[in-house]
Amino acid sequence: MPVRALRWAFLGLLCAGAVSAAERPATPAPAPLPAAAAAPAEPADSYPVATDAALTGDDTRTRFVVALSRKIEVHAFTLADPYRVVLDVPQVTFRLPPSAGDSGRGLVKAFRFGLVMQGGSRLVLDVAKPVRIDEVSVTDAAAGAPARLILDLVPTDRESYLRKIAIDDKLVHAAPPRRAEPPADGGIPLVALDPGHGGIDTGTKAPNGEQEKDIVLDFAQRLRERIEKGGKYRVMMTRTDDTYVPLAERVRMARNAGASLFVSIHADSLPRKEGDAQGATVYTLSEKASDPEAEQLAEQENRSDVIAGVDLKTEPDDVAGILIDLAQRETKTFSMQFAQRVLTDMKSVTRLHRNPLKSAGFRVLRAPDVPSVLVELGYVSNKQDLKSLLSDTWRDRTADAIAQAIGGYFATHVAGPRTGAN
Repeated sequence: MPVRALRWAFLGLLCAGAVSAAERPATPAPAPLPAAAAAPAEPADSYPVATDAALTGDDTRTRFVVALSRKIEVHAFTLADPYRVVLDVPQVTFRLPPSAGDSGRGLVKAFRFGLVMQGGSRLVLDVAKPVRIDEVSVTDAAAGAPARLILDLVPTDRESYLRKIAIDDKLVHAAPPRRAEPPADGGIPLVALDPGHGGIDTGTKAPNGEQEKDIVLDFAQRLRERIEKGGKYRVMMTRTDDTYVPLAERVRMARNAGASLFVSIHADSLPRKEGDAQGATVYTLSEKASDPEAEQLAEQENRSDVIAGVDLKTEPDDVAGILIDLAQRETKTFSMQFAQRVLTDMKSVTRLHRNPLKSAGFRVLRAPDVPSVLVELGYVSNKQDLKSLLSDTWRDRTADAIAQAIGGYFATHVAGPRTGAN
């Protein structure tokens, strides 16, 4: 039998008993372990390792099992609209199969996993209807078999589901606020670079498996080097590694640090049925989208917090709304001027979208006092764009163009440091 089949056969044994409540064992007994599914070795950084995950059962009871190198603590809770079950665990090194979580079974439609902060990981299960967490536990590794995180779900009614969320509400928190990098020189303008997505939120995925979160982080780091090289501007980044940062926190970090400019960096994708768009686009904030495509993208990007299992109802009012219609007309004007300058400098080094300047209601652009744009570098769903996005030469050339646009923007604006705002 192939190694992969052996491994999944083993996980099927781990999940046995999930078909019905009557058949379910209180705790599955350890099963004999094929050599291919031996307890995973720990990496040098000593984080626990997750190597497999499986779903069994049906609409009456569904079991979710994750194979781990050692026993860990787990905190489980539910969220509504959409229905989700969230498992918060210590930082885990995920070595699951590439397609893990793409499809579901029983009450679970799909699941995802990743970092939400340094020291903490999260698994989020999308469920088809209100569910009750019947049991959640983690067994010890024993006799060569891995430790196992076991979650049993059963259906419930919406009223009971929402009541449980209300009871748990005080205990549920998103990633804790993080402090922005301290300014090196208060007299030098600060640029906030925001690599989109991160951690559990992978963003779009190219046909070859490349993930948006990795592409944009690499690009932001190259852009940072070019901005700082001349010594005229400082740079802060909302993330410098593969960590999830809530959308509202990205805005707060920039404002609290006194940023004079905010640049969010993404790489778009279109489903096959919607055609084959290509080229770079720059977006500014507007509650009325410039076109249906811009509206769709904003809705997709604004789901980042939902993807990561963050309860959007807890988002502070000063960020959840439109922030006094972006508060200052000057900020809107400056955002538009910078967007136009970026496109002017980018068009000499890369292909632009057929309608390269757009606007929509992106949450991440809602700082009232920091000119902000979102740069979509290209479409990972387009072969030619993807080839460019993965090219070191293209990334360097495009980073040079955006850095040049930033320099030109500050050259024509009095952009002294802003007073940090809470």
